Amino acid sequence: MNFIIRLILNAIAVVLTAFLLKDGVRLEGFGTAVLLAALLIVLNVSVKPVLILLTIPATIFTLGLFLLVINAIIILIADWIIPAGFEVKSFWWALLFSLVLSLVNSIFERLTVSKTHRKDSFQIFGKDGNRIA
Repeated sequence: MNFIIRLILNAIAVVLTAFLLKDGVRLEGFGTAVLLAALLIVLNVSVKPVLILLTIPATIFTLGLFLLVINAIIILIADWIIPAGFEVKSFWWALLFSLVLSLVNSIFERLTVSKTHRKDSFQIFGKDGNRIA
């Protein structure tokens, strides 16, 4: 059940991102968005680790910024696999799409994760080590 909810939230994030970047990204319908979200999950689990492993020198040399290029490549692979219904005009649009999609997904994650599971809770401790707030 949790997987289905995350998949639908990812699909909503894909639709929102495609709407924001409508000049360079074309998406036809929510069904295509669900398919794209599922495909991105599969590509991030299977292809992305291999790409990261193969590009370790470039990633180290660019201090991790090359990971953004890998994310754009994943988007372009998804564009190639889904020929009808999803289109990205260029590499730069794919890079921007991956950045905005990551931002939207992180906002959705922040809104849906309960407070007990968050790691950013603010706590104040006194001099004796006891929690004040």
